[in-house]
Amino acid sequence: MVSFTDTLLLSAIMGLSIYLSMPIIMKKNLANTKTKFLNAIAIGILIFLISDVFLDAAQVLYNGTLYGYGSSPYYDLIFGVSTTIGFFILFAVGHRRRGRLSQIQLALIIALGIAFQNLTEGLLFGSVDSTIGLTGMALVVLIGFIFQNFTEGFPIASPFLGSTEGRMGVMAGALFLGGFPTIIGGALGYYYNSTVFDLVFFGLAIGTMLYVILPMLGNLLIDPDKTMLGIAYAGVFIGFILGFAVNLL
Repeated sequence: MVSFTDTLLLSAIMGLSIYLSMPIIMKKNLANTKTKFLNAIAIGILIFLISDVFLDAAQVLYNGTLYGYGSSPYYDLIFGVSTTIGFFILFAVGHRRRGRLSQIQLALIIALGIAFQNLTEGLLFGSVDSTIGLTGMALVVLIGFIFQNFTEGFPIASPFLGSTEGRMGVMAGALFLGGFPTIIGGALGYYYNSTVFDLVFFGLAIGTMLYVILPMLGNLLIDPDKTMLGIAYAGVFIGFILGFAVNLL
């Protein structure tokens, strides 16, 4: 069993590894084609993260009582309500103002969605750490989440890609919002863990990430140029595969 202090330290390493993406996302004067491609990769990563979180939720939801497909109405309700709340909280925030979201607002909303996802990662790591220690599965979880968090900087920075000059503070704050909940999750998971608790945050993570993908897709696919659309489609696919490949580590 790993101590609580060590769990906090390792959770911090996991969560703050999101800053490893800073040297790439802070590049200035990116060409429009590269900017669109990186934005598309960011969307692909987000789509993968939704599927990754749902995979964790599905292990609880589908308990196999009906020829392997049965589920618990109680857990289904908790997950469904949490997903709805996550989506419509951001929907309400995003539609309080007229016109499109600003770059900062969009970056912070994306960071919030990823924050819920990272909270679930911290919960898992803290729970595993407190029961079996930093061996085997816990070590795999630690390394895998470090690599995954590295990729999460791209979705958060996507509204600013190619125009990050003078935005260092905003970017650092948005990345902190996305990564810090890993530490909170690690602390909570070390002392407390429940199926209902996990499902609530699984649902919130999926609902918020589902919402943030929509405006990003809208900006990405608005260009009528076929070449740029081809780049966008390729980027989304590569981003999804990148998320999948990193998750295998």
